[in-house]
This record gives sequence, C-alpha cells and structure tokens, in this order.
Amino acid sequence: MNDLADADAGIYAFESTYLERFVQVGIASGRVMSVSFPDQPDENAVVGDHPVLDRFAEYLEGLSEVDFADLEVALTVPTDQRSVLEQVRGIPYGENVDVATVARMAGLDPDDEDDTILVRTALDENPIPIVFPDHRVRDGPSAAPPQVEQKLRSLEEL
Repeated sequence: MNDLADADAGIYAFESTYLERFVQVGIASGRVMSVSFPDQPDENAVVGDHPVLDRFAEYLEGLSEVDFADLEVALTVPTDQRSVLEQVRGIPYGENVDVATVARMAGLDPDDEDDTILVRTALDENPIPIVFPDHRVRDGPSAAPPQVEQKLRSLEEL
C-alpha cells in the first residue's frame, strides 16, 4: 500500500513527545524523500495530519511494530550507498546487526577498509532514517541526531 498515492508534494511535520522534537518528512511524486528531526519544523512545513506522519507517530508511541517496507521512497544517493541502505531497510524491528554484517548483506567485503567506509558513509548520510533504520546498526553512525538514535534504540529495546 502506498500511503502517499494521493498526497501532495511538500514538507510535513508533527511534534513527537517521545523524541521531544519534531519529525519532518519531505515528499515528492508520492515518495518519501527525507526524514529529519528538527527542534522546530521548516517554515514551509504543514504541521498536522498526514498518513505517513500517523504511521511514524504510531511507531514512536510503541503501540506496535510498525513496518515501513511498503512506503515508496525517492532515494537520491550514489548507487553503492543505495545498495547498503536497501539492505539496512530489511533489518527487522527489534533486531540489530553490526557494520560487518551490513557489508556482507550488501555484497561487500567487511575486511576491506574501503567497503567498511562505504557502509559507514551510507549510514551517516542516510536521508530517510526510520524508513532505512540505521539505528539498528549497533556500531555504525546514524543520520539521526544522537539523542534520537538512542531513543529509537530504546523504543525497540536494542
């Protein structure tokens, strides 16, 4: 199901009491392009109801193991980083892996320093945290702010 099929392009935000900040989502052509966690939403953001925001809120309330696999994304990263992030997207809720495992999942060599750097760079530059749950890579960087990363890990008991 594509929650965004009828959604207008734009920036949408809601305030998460759990994260103690806003969750902001960029949407274009019915696809999620970005997720960020600002203290205040962008001045152009529509604050309020949106199907994707509702799912993020449900996830952050810990009411259920929300899966974002069906959300269509517009991932604008180099192809090698895309491969890494697509593998990260498949890490199930409540589970975590290390950078070496992500490298292997993406068909890379975890003993090759360049491949490890590629994995870490992809995680650090992830434009769509939560949908590509970099917080589930226990020894890797996250594109989310450290406080958000820790709360996401706590939420999933990682």
